[in-house]
Amino acid sequence: MASPSVPLGEEVYRVTTLELFFDLVFVFAVTQLSHVLVKELNVLGLVQVVLMFGVLWWMYGGYAWLTNTLTPTTAGRRLLLLVGMGGFFMVALATPTAFKGGGVLWGLGYLVLVLAHVTLYAQDNPNILRILPANLLAAALIIVAGILDHGPAVYVLWTLALLVPIVQPYIVPAGGLFTIRPAHIVERHGLLVMITIGESVIAVGAGAEHAHLDPGLVVAVLLGLALAAAVWWSYFARDDERAEESLTAADDVRRTQMTMFGYFYAHIPLVIGIIVAAAGMGQAVGHAWDGLHTGPALALAGGVALYLVGDVAFRRTVRIGPSRIRLGAAAAAALAVTPLGLWVAAAEIAALVLVIAAALALEHAATRPDAAVPGLGQSSGD
Repeated sequence: MASPSVPLGEEVYRVTTLELFFDLVFVFAVTQLSHVLVKELNVLGLVQVVLMFGVLWWMYGGYAWLTNTLTPTTAGRRLLLLVGMGGFFMVALATPTAFKGGGVLWGLGYLVLVLAHVTLYAQDNPNILRILPANLLAAALIIVAGILDHGPAVYVLWTLALLVPIVQPYIVPAGGLFTIRPAHIVERHGLLVMITIGESVIAVGAGAEHAHLDPGLVVAVLLGLALAAAVWWSYFARDDERAEESLTAADDVRRTQMTMFGYFYAHIPLVIGIIVAAAGMGQAVGHAWDGLHTGPALALAGGVALYLVGDVAFRRTVRIGPSRIRLGAAAAAALAVTPLGLWVAAAEIAALVLVIAAALALEHAATRPDAAVPGLGQSSGD
C-alpha cells in the first residue's frame, strides 16, 4: 500500500538488502579516506581526500540512481552489482596509496565501477550512454595520474577527473532523462549518511583505545557520542520525511534537478564534513583534557562547519526548512570553537554539541505556529 504522500499509481521502491551490502563496501572506502586524513591531517591530506571522495561520490550517486530505477532482483542484475562492489573494493584497497604508487589500481577499480554501472543501467535506460564518455574520461585521467605517480601533474589530473562529473549535468542535463522515485532516493542517501555518522562513533572508540580508562576518558567518550548524536538529530529529526514529501510533490524534471543538486552536490560537503570531523574526533578523544594541535582542532570544528554548510545547501535545494540559523551555526563552529580545542579538546567537543543544539532549538522556536524568532523568518526558503 502506497504512503499518503505518493501519487496514486506510483509504486514505492525501498532499499534492498543487496544495496545495503553494496553500501558496506562503499563505507569501507570512506573509512579508508578517513584513515588517510588521520595520517596526514594537513592541507595536502585534505586535498587528497576531497579529490578521491568527489570522484567516488559521483559513481556512488550513479549506483543509487541505478537501483532507484532498476531493482536488483534477477541473478544477472545482482551479479553485475557485485562486480561493481568489486570495483569499489579495489578502489578502497588502493586509497591509502592512491597518491603514492597505488593510483593505477585505483583507476582500474573505478573503470570496473563505470563499466558495470553502464552495462546494468543501459538495460532499462539507454540515456545512460550519453554520460558514459565522461565517466570513461574520469577513469582514464586517474589511471594516467597513477602512471605518473608523483608531481603536480598528478593533482592536476585528479582535479580534472573531479571536474568532469561536476560539469557533466550542465553539458547533458539530467532533467527528463531519468525517473526518480522519491522514497528510495531519500532512504538510500539517509542510510549512507547514517553509516558515515557511524564512522564518527568508530573514531571515538579508536581514539579511546589506547588511552587510560578513567572518569575523564568516560566523559570525553560521552561528549564524542553526543556530538555524533547531534549531527544525527540535525539530519534525521524530520528532514528526511520532509524531503520525500517535497520530491514527491515535484514534477519529473524538477524532481530530477532537486535530486541532482540536493542529494549529489549538496551531500558532498555534508558527507566530507562528517569524515573530516571524525578524523579530528579520533585525536581529540584520546587527548581530551589536553590542548590539540592546530590540525586536529581545525578538522573537528571545520568538519562540523562543512557538514552544516552542506546541510544548508541540501535544505535549500529541496525546500524543507529554514537554513539561515544553521549557516550561522556553521560560522560559529568554524570561527569561534576552534580556539577552544587548542586549549582543551573536550571543551571544543562540548562547544560543538552546544552550537548544534542551540541551532536546532532556535529552528524549532522559529517554525512553531504560535511563536517565532524575530528576524529569522519561517518560510521554507529562509
